[in-house]
Amino acid sequence: MLSEHNVTSANFEEPAKQISKMAEHLDERKSEEVINVSNIKKAFERKDRKKEKMPDVPKKRDMQQRKVVRLSKFRHVFGQAVKNDQCYDDIRVSRATWDSSFCAVNPKFVALIVEASGGGAFMVLPLQKTGRIDKSYPTVCGHTGPVLDIEWCPHNDQLIASGSEDCTIMIWQIPENGLTAPITEPVVILEGHAKRVGIVSWHPTARNVLLSAGCDNVIIIWNVGTAEAMITLDDMHPDMIFSTSWNRNGSLLCTTCKDKKLRVIDPRKEEIIAEKDKAHEGARPMRAVFLTNGNVFTTGFSRMSERQLALWNPENLDEPIALHEMDTSNGVLLPFYDGDTNIVYLCGKGDSSIRYFEITDETPYVHYLNTFASKEPQRGMGYMPKRGLDVTRCEIARFFKLHERKCEPIIMTVPRKSDLYQDDLYPDTPGPEAALEAEEWFEGQTKDPILVSLKDGYVPGKNREFKVQRNRLDKPAQNKKTESGSTPMKGPSLNANSESKLDELFQEVKTLKATVASQNERIANLENQMAKITI
Repeated sequence: MLSEHNVTSANFEEPAKQISKMAEHLDERKSEEVINVSNIKKAFERKDRKKEKMPDVPKKRDMQQRKVVRLSKFRHVFGQAVKNDQCYDDIRVSRATWDSSFCAVNPKFVALIVEASGGGAFMVLPLQKTGRIDKSYPTVCGHTGPVLDIEWCPHNDQLIASGSEDCTIMIWQIPENGLTAPITEPVVILEGHAKRVGIVSWHPTARNVLLSAGCDNVIIIWNVGTAEAMITLDDMHPDMIFSTSWNRNGSLLCTTCKDKKLRVIDPRKEEIIAEKDKAHEGARPMRAVFLTNGNVFTTGFSRMSERQLALWNPENLDEPIALHEMDTSNGVLLPFYDGDTNIVYLCGKGDSSIRYFEITDETPYVHYLNTFASKEPQRGMGYMPKRGLDVTRCEIARFFKLHERKCEPIIMTVPRKSDLYQDDLYPDTPGPEAALEAEEWFEGQTKDPILVSLKDGYVPGKNREFKVQRNRLDKPAQNKKTESGSTPMKGPSLNANSESKLDELFQEVKTLKATVASQNERIANLENQMAKITI
């Protein structure tokens, strides 16, 4: 019995020991868990403390982001096309492949190069003559070849110059109220180029001074008042000239050429001041414009045919101040520069958009502002001078976009709540009064443009009469009226018939000498060719 009792007690003791061991083990685990939980709590407390300290960092970042946003009153400039009834409809815009704007605008008229059979023509419309233009509307049609470029005189709103494939430049006087009949007789014909004339550009400050550039790689600067070629730059460009631009006071020129060089020229000294080879490495045409501060802005193409824009300092053309790549379109970018606001508008031929940039002294120097986009591609573009804008609507630019069959005005405005005149948007701008006469400029004088205020809106004054002196081509038509019904501009009457005859003879001898000289050169060239063949 005892043995049985001992066995059973032993059997009961073993499970008791196991239970006590298990209880001890559980106590240990609980203590461990308590420790772990406390550690976790401490970790969370540390994180919370960190979070309390963190809010200072985002504030710094926000301030940095705020500093990145550049302050400019032109950041919100936006473009808007006018309604259809304010467009000029049913116009056959020229199909010429020349890379010019095909349109010229001033505060009175808009001129557009149009298709014409049997020669070249352009249309001149008063700004208020919107809507459908009749097919029989009169044109200016004196050229025997297509018109390639036109430009209004900055000092006379009724005077316009045109360059053509017939190698001539013609100056036209437009009647004050527009055309009532076709004009075929110009007031001046300027002949001196051996090939087509693709560029005409009036001097910004001197009266009756006109620049022309032809496909003969020659630049001629004319005194339009006497119909004389005063300066001929014939040894500076070995290839076709793509663009020319005067600086603000007209003392310097910048040109771009097919040889990929950008040149800054002093025309009166007939010397190149600065030159940059491969300003843009692409083979497509470049454009260049002088800025108010003396820098030069260019558009062109890279080696990979990407469109580029660049900013240059003429005193150091080794490296550009700024160079930006835009896109891979193949349309030539035409730059229109507003010297008062330092904004450049870029219009690509064949594009359907106008991009605009502000140029400042802060990096990156050329700041993108915005893009005006539309559906239809542009065949050409006209740019209104500042004195033709509506200052009551805060209008800072107006473009005249050429479609295939119409001309559409596009208005650029700065949104402002006040209807009052905004002084900061409209600093004094070059007016229509010339600072110099042609003779003074050719003698070496230089003056800045005469500025006018737009505060009360620009009121055009009476245009000074354009006079032609010693112009042989104009004299036979002095006693009869042109087809437009206006009398041709008469030069000052000479005292004696002998003097006028002497003048005519002198001009004729001059032209004959020039013809003989050119024929002699041709004969010499032909003789050389014959000599080579016989050898």
